[in-house]
Amino acid sequence: MTDTPDLFGHTPAQGSLFGEGDGKMTASAREPQMPTPELARARLHRFLETARAAETMPWDARRARVVQIIFPQMARWLPEDEADQLCMEFMREVERLKAA
Repeated sequence: MTDTPDLFGHTPAQGSLFGEGDGKMTASAREPQMPTPELARARLHRFLETARAAETMPWDARRARVVQIIFPQMARWLPEDEADQLCMEFMREVERLKAA
C-alpha cells in the first residue's frame, strides 16, 4: 500500500500496517513501552482530580468500573506508601460519588 492517491484522488488514511517489506518495524509492531512512575503518577492524579471535582460520578458505569480496576494497578508503579495513599484517596472519592 502506498500513500499515493487512487483514481478518485483519495489518499489512504494510514500507511501500511505491515511495513511493505522494507525491513523496518512499524511502531505498532515494536514491544510496548513500560510505563514510568512519572507517567503513572500523572494519570493517577488526573483520575483523582476528576473525581474530586465532580459532584456526581463523572464516568458512565462501564468507564467507572474500568477506572476503579486500573487505578490500583497503575499505582503499583509508584513507591508503596505513595500508591497506598493515592488508592485510599481515590476510593474515598469513589464512595462519595456513589453516594451522591
